Amino acid sequence: MSKTVRLGIAGACLALGGLIVAMVVGGAATPRIIPGLPDEGALTRWALPVSKLAMDAAGVLTVGLLLLATMLLPSDKGLLGKPALRYVRAASWTGLLWAAAAAATLVFSLSETLGTPVVDVLGGNELTSYASQVPQGIALTLVVLFGAAIALFSRGAITAGASGGLLVLALATLMPPALTGHSSSAPNHGLATTSVALHLLVLSLWVGGLLLLCVHALRQEPHLDLAAQRFSRMALWCFVGVGLSGAFSALSRLTSVQDLFTSSYGLIILAKVAAFTALGVIGWWHRGRTLPALSAGRPGAFVRLAGVEGLIMLVAVGLAVALSRTAPPPLDLPVDRAFELLGYLVPPPISVANLLTLWWFDLFFATIAALLAFLYGAGAVRLARRGDHWPMGRTISWGVGVLLLVLVTQSGVARYAPVLFSVHMTEHMILSMLVPIFLVLGAPVTLALRALKPAARRGDRGPREWVTTILHSRVVKVVTHPAIATAIFIVSTYALYFTPLFAAAMEEHLGHIAMTVHFLLSGSLFFWVIIGIDPAPTKIPHVGRLLLLFVTMPFHAFFGIALMNMGTPIAGEWYDQLGRTWGASGLSDQSTGGAIAWAFGEIPTLIVLIALAFQWYRDEQRTTRRADRRADARAAKEGGTGDAELDAYNAYLAKLDQSGRD
Repeated sequence: MSKTVRLGIAGACLALGGLIVAMVVGGAATPRIIPGLPDEGALTRWALPVSKLAMDAAGVLTVGLLLLATMLLPSDKGLLGKPALRYVRAASWTGLLWAAAAAATLVFSLSETLGTPVVDVLGGNELTSYASQVPQGIALTLVVLFGAAIALFSRGAITAGASGGLLVLALATLMPPALTGHSSSAPNHGLATTSVALHLLVLSLWVGGLLLLCVHALRQEPHLDLAAQRFSRMALWCFVGVGLSGAFSALSRLTSVQDLFTSSYGLIILAKVAAFTALGVIGWWHRGRTLPALSAGRPGAFVRLAGVEGLIMLVAVGLAVALSRTAPPPLDLPVDRAFELLGYLVPPPISVANLLTLWWFDLFFATIAALLAFLYGAGAVRLARRGDHWPMGRTISWGVGVLLLVLVTQSGVARYAPVLFSVHMTEHMILSMLVPIFLVLGAPVTLALRALKPAARRGDRGPREWVTTILHSRVVKVVTHPAIATAIFIVSTYALYFTPLFAAAMEEHLGHIAMTVHFLLSGSLFFWVIIGIDPAPTKIPHVGRLLLLFVTMPFHAFFGIALMNMGTPIAGEWYDQLGRTWGASGLSDQSTGGAIAWAFGEIPTLIVLIALAFQWYRDEQRTTRRADRRADARAAKEGGTGDAELDAYNAYLAKLDQSGRD
């Protein structure tokens, strides 16, 4: 039996052991059974968490295989090497296992929901209804479909771009089941769902990457030192992400520190904290001891320490599954429909003071803003240390964009936006028509291309090469075409508000996040075409940019007028459920929102015109300087000055002088 197989068996046993212990401690293994009430039976009670564990483990392994093949191992001009190709092929089998485990989880979940033994569930119509109508069933059905898709497309992937797309799909496949568990019913479900999503993403990259790196070392495959160094840099970010997301997730479910010691849910969290601390210590040891030993040609030390770290990670995965099967401590929550929908009570009547003081923490956009500020600042600092100049105006512009993003998504605007359509429209306008202008003028892609170092191996893809590849991809070429970017910017607004999409997005926190991200991205795409400093696949002249701006902006005015003239409120059922007792009626507030959309376009239009005029002037100056240099070079060869009129006048004077001498 090979070392890889023995490591896999040991990991599976530890994960199962952690699951069993946590279920016993949490009480999920021995629930109180009341005579006369439905009981799913012992088979479902144990098979459901085991199938969930298998599903999570298969997902982590799939992510690890694709991560190792795409990001950690070197490629040759975009083509995967032989070891990477083997890992992508292996991902097809783990993807198939992922889909099968999700299908089993679907069946056992229905058995638990109905309180019926699993034998009675098979073959009934309830299974079809559960898989297509209930959120938990739909989430598992998506995992089955996406897992099967990964298994299918992994067979033919031969490029780093294809395996990278599969990696993104695998990360997305992790999301649906987790976001329909305890997080969706937590009081602050916005914080809970975002923290769970972030936790899963970084944890799967961390655990999957390390486990597959151990397999790579045990198989004595090439490029282990390079893969370990790349993983070490990524693991530090993952460690920070896991710690922060786990802390926020616990905060969204626990009411006090005592719950950590007095509830089964809190005890399992403490066990996860212990495992997390051990992983941090081992990771620190890795960076200081084993990576130098690996570079010196001694992979044995790395394998031993990484194997222990991987086994601890699998125990943590088992604890996480058991935690999902354990009910959080009961909370004394107000019986209020608005609280159930928003995660907080309807705020008091709107005022400038309330907008400035009633801040609401949104983990998703707080993380986005922090990353945008940190990465841009790190790039600017790297250029400064290297002695390269980076315009201060671009840095200020980027900072203003990030600051506006924070104010709109974290202040009282974020608290009132789901309650008042007028505030939501203000948020929409700022995110789609003001924040993107300042971010685009910050030239982040140009900064990244200048700050990031090329890959050490010729033909390999590091961060800089990935940025270049994405810029030259077909998708970017299509979406950055002026006609496509403009259509996305205009049509998506009408499609959102004049269809049921807006009401559906307001009902779910993830829908609200997707809607807000779309505002930001569509605006950034459009203004990149208009005033973008970064290199773009399609360039249009300044006159064309000016015409495109003037053609586009009236559509937002028409949109605002259409809102003002509507006789029925948009998403009226959503606003009625909130039970707001102050302020204008829903239809009147919607009219105010339309007026905001109609009038707001003047501000970004003025800013864009100023930026466009300045860019046009600078471009003309550069063109003139280039023409002067070419003329000077040509004149130097011909003995002239480079100025046609001056050369003609000098020739005339020379002719007069010659005639005088004669």
